[in-house]
Amino acid sequence: MTRSELLEQFNLRIPVVASPMFIVSQMQLVKACCQNGIIGTFPALNQRTSEGFEEWLVDLNQTFGTFAKTQGKPIPPYGVNLIVHRTNPRWQADLEICAKHKVPIIITSLGAVSELVDIVHEYGGLVFHDVTNLRHAQKAIEAGVDGLILVTAGAGGHAGKTNPIPFISEIREHWDGLILLGGNISTGRDIASALQMGADMAYMGTRFINTDEAIADEAYKQMIIDAGTDDIVYTAAISGIPANFLKQSLVNAGIPPEMWKMKNKVDLGKELDSEAKAWKTIWSAGQGVATIKDSLPTADLISRLHQEMIDAITEQYRYTQLYPS
Repeated sequence: MTRSELLEQFNLRIPVVASPMFIVSQMQLVKACCQNGIIGTFPALNQRTSEGFEEWLVDLNQTFGTFAKTQGKPIPPYGVNLIVHRTNPRWQADLEICAKHKVPIIITSLGAVSELVDIVHEYGGLVFHDVTNLRHAQKAIEAGVDGLILVTAGAGGHAGKTNPIPFISEIREHWDGLILLGGNISTGRDIASALQMGADMAYMGTRFINTDEAIADEAYKQMIIDAGTDDIVYTAAISGIPANFLKQSLVNAGIPPEMWKMKNKVDLGKELDSEAKAWKTIWSAGQGVATIKDSLPTADLISRLHQEMIDAITEQYRYTQLYPS
């Protein structure tokens, strides 16, 4: 299936995936995203047990089935993030549950596994994989994924270090499939810019923290509103994997600057509960905070993003008249 055919079957209002955020992305946000025209996603580990995770999938499938019938048209699919790492004791059990309930999109992180791709493809699902460099992208391509999520410098959460402009060009030399661009995308103009650079979709996280449906403390949302690019710290001290956090939340948690260069050992099984507790007060965000100045319902945000994107594309068209061939 071509990239255009994939995008068409998603039934999108705007080419956006609301990325799966630890703790923040739960059922309210996923439903609001899909029902308003974008792809909503969540990490399987946001439900503390595999049994509870399965209950969420049943709820989503029933809710979206009813909503689509009421609207008389299909709505965008939803996605589940699986952390494919040897220390995550749940990923294989959660994958079986995803296959049972035919989750439309699986987003894999920390490992591209061809066996997983085969299972998802067997029931008709798609696999998107997080990558931060060319080597990881090539492994994912070899595993047979359907889309690459380019997580670039300045992205919230577990981010890469590469500028998006050369990264997209480099990946396009090796890959003609779907590209999702993640990192610093907070406005409709940013979405238009991602498309202009060669991405097919925008992968947005931090902007959706400041929505009514996100499970985030009001102080967290206010800190995002108050923050600029200099207020984001890239550190592996929290989970062992480099990620971007709000500087003030690190300070408030008693983690001084001299500790920001430290690394913890990655152990998602042993440390899952303690990490969840930590992330409730140590708040992740990307450099896109610089253009986030409010909190609002998801439906209103998507409407705003749509208009901003159309305005930006229309403005770009003006340049074809200024600089004719």
